[in-house]
Amino acid sequence: MLSGTKLSQSQAADISLRQLAHVGDAVFHLFVREKEVLRASSAREMHKRTAGMVSYKGQAKALSMLTDSLSDEEKDLVRRARNMKPAAYRRSQQALYRKATAFEALLGYLYLTDSGRLKHLLNLMNELKAGETGENDGINYEESE
Repeated sequence: MLSGTKLSQSQAADISLRQLAHVGDAVFHLFVREKEVLRASSAREMHKRTAGMVSYKGQAKALSMLTDSLSDEEKDLVRRARNMKPAAYRRSQQALYRKATAFEALLGYLYLTDSGRLKHLLNLMNELKAGETGENDGINYEESE
């Protein structure tokens, strides 16, 4: 955490999944923008380059990429977050919205409890994405602090 406080798993379990998703959304936005700030020449270009990745579709895809690498505990958290009643009923693309919320909740949970695991999964996502697109940004988030 930016404040330097790490929560125990039992403390994090007391936080609602929606709150974890809210934190996770901010974490993912920061991660993506931090990566792009070195590549984009302007804020406008950075926004264009990041908008798709931080969208609900991009987050759902990121979760799909990482699912096989998750622990049983992480998979359980993802399952519970995905099965939450949606905050707003969206008839179209509801499955993608639910996956995106589950991804955000996972990131929020890891941000609050295990930053090393969070960095590992974000790096893995980067590697898998680079494998799909042939792009590599050369940034390793486990080394940077």
